[in-house]
Amino acid sequence: MLDIDLFVLGTSSQFPTKERNHSGFFLRFGTFQALFDCGEGTQRQMRIMGLSPHHVNALFISHWHGDHSLGIGGIIQSLSASKRDVTLDIYGPIGTKERIDHIMNTYYFKKSFPIHVHEFNPKSETLIVEHDKFFINCFPLNHGIPCLGYSFQTKPERKINLSYVKKFGLTKDPVLGKLQRGETITYKGHVITPEQGTFLKDGKKLCFIFDTKYFDDLISFARNSDLLISEGTFSKSDEELCEDYDHLSNSQAAMIAKKSVSKKLLITHISQRYNDTKKLEKEIKPLFKESSYAKDFDKITI
Repeated sequence: MLDIDLFVLGTSSQFPTKERNHSGFFLRFGTFQALFDCGEGTQRQMRIMGLSPHHVNALFISHWHGDHSLGIGGIIQSLSASKRDVTLDIYGPIGTKERIDHIMNTYYFKKSFPIHVHEFNPKSETLIVEHDKFFINCFPLNHGIPCLGYSFQTKPERKINLSYVKKFGLTKDPVLGKLQRGETITYKGHVITPEQGTFLKDGKKLCFIFDTKYFDDLISFARNSDLLISEGTFSKSDEELCEDYDHLSNSQAAMIAKKSVSKKLLITHISQRYNDTKKLEKEIKPLFKESSYAKDFDKITI
């Protein structure tokens, strides 16, 4: 099974700091490469990590606050300057097409490639992309403006049940390929069905909860995530600010991770008021042990 590689490009909230850029994540799964949010300076962050914007297949925007979207114009202009000719798919909430049109009409450059905009206004979790080996869902967030979270999930993979097929002396043979594709086979007079000779290994799930205040459905959206990336703008001690600014605290993010039975939690979108995330981690470790604060230029493989 292919790994999912996640590159952390930016982890700040509204104001970038010397250590933290505006929001941005780069996901790579085989030949599929995508940006989730594209704050100011995203393409420079990519260069520092050895990533090229020119290989991006798709861009997923959570919402149209500047700290999540100011880098889009720069990415599009760079792609045109390099004479890209492959379609760029852009996904986002209602209003995304209008805003992409504004970007295209604001700057002087010659667009060399088609852009397809897909916008959504979901009431619940909604399938938006399906490939042979993965699918992507979006779901609504509560941030005062149209805002989306996303989950990236690999599909279950059929594996050979070696303990069963070895009973028939079947260890290496091209016919195993048919069995792995879900076909019934006959080997030395023995009929072997996919139910007998294979098993399905669960896929992996990576979930992005971007800017939002708490509501119960977040738990079901994040359910069984191998990695939950969640905003945690404020500390537990400043939790009263969450309602005013439509954000989560670190303790709320930890609670979502625990109740959703997620394996790991990575907190991002950190307010510039906090210089030391070590203290913040101490707040939430008792709530959810497998939690940590994201740092710009982290790379995580699941």
